[in-house]
Amino acid sequence: MNDINRWRNVPRRSLFIFLLAVFFVFASIGFVSDVMNMGRESPLHLGLTVLIAGLFSASYAAAGITLRNQFWKAFLPLFALHFSCMALLGNRFPEPPRPAQLDALQTGILQGRMMFDGLAIILTICLGYAGFVYVSISEGRRHGRAQMEKATLEGEMTAAREVQRVMVPEELPAVTNYAIESVYRPASEVGGDFFQVVPLASGRTLVVIGDVSGKGLRAGMIVSMIVGTLRTVCGYTEEPAAILAELNRRLWGRVHEGFATCLALRLEEQGVFTLANAGHIPPYLNGTEVESPGSLPLGLDESAVYEQSSLHFELSESIVLLTDGIAEAQDTSHALFGFARVESMLRAGATAKSIADAAHQHGQNDDITVLSIQRRK
Repeated sequence: MNDINRWRNVPRRSLFIFLLAVFFVFASIGFVSDVMNMGRESPLHLGLTVLIAGLFSASYAAAGITLRNQFWKAFLPLFALHFSCMALLGNRFPEPPRPAQLDALQTGILQGRMMFDGLAIILTICLGYAGFVYVSISEGRRHGRAQMEKATLEGEMTAAREVQRVMVPEELPAVTNYAIESVYRPASEVGGDFFQVVPLASGRTLVVIGDVSGKGLRAGMIVSMIVGTLRTVCGYTEEPAAILAELNRRLWGRVHEGFATCLALRLEEQGVFTLANAGHIPPYLNGTEVESPGSLPLGLDESAVYEQSSLHFELSESIVLLTDGIAEAQDTSHALFGFARVESMLRAGATAKSIADAAHQHGQNDDITVLSIQRRK
């Protein structure tokens, strides 16, 4: 498979020169044949012999490049056609009789013909090897550039994954009176989902979840910018709506026509939580969607305004935050996992891991993030 891909990536110019080089190298067989026949072939016979030898050799090479392990599908018909052409050529130009003795004129003609054949052999072989050298050098340079670009990209992706590893915490800080469970499964090497659990100066805790449009390195860089900004903003305000407004202001004009949905939820010890939403999926309280004022995602409108609301949940009750990768998981028949299934699982007491596992098995095609927050004594 790698060989096939390698040939498919070769520029057409290099392929053409390679096949032309094959033509010249094997065209020399026609001149060798004339030498073996002591130059008795007619110019037309010689020319056709050279042309047939070169063309069919290039055809065999092209078939091998194109079909690889199944080259025989083209080789057998080509060989039959090649054999037929040589037979027809032999019938059309029968071998002339050998002279018993050469006079001076015939000897001179023979010497001239031998010299012509010798020079032609040298020229065709030199042209062929020149083509091979050109393709070898050009492909070596192209491969070198490709390896450098690959190494650069791998380095960038490694750096992005390392940044994201810091941005998406593997271990969550302990939160008094609450148990928090998190599951994060990116669809690609660098995902666009993010979440943070931030202890605040007042003793309260801010939980943030979001989803950046797009995937890959660009999404990873936007995530790192959001999380870095979030940590700074939490230093001078603890209000979820104000935090989202400041994130939006700082992202405006920096995400290059992209955007990010975000949900900020502040936890207090007595079961009170205050939330603000920037175009994200609403949270679920005991399996029921929590209504929140609609608002624009971050980065779309510098003047966007965000509202916040406060609710209360009792001991053992839980609130679940997630990203759209759960509901948008698709099976092989393109059926969505759907929000109805999410709500049904939550009402049945599903954990964050069981929801993420179910969506992944259904057919993950986007980042999956689930946070479950349960009130404890």
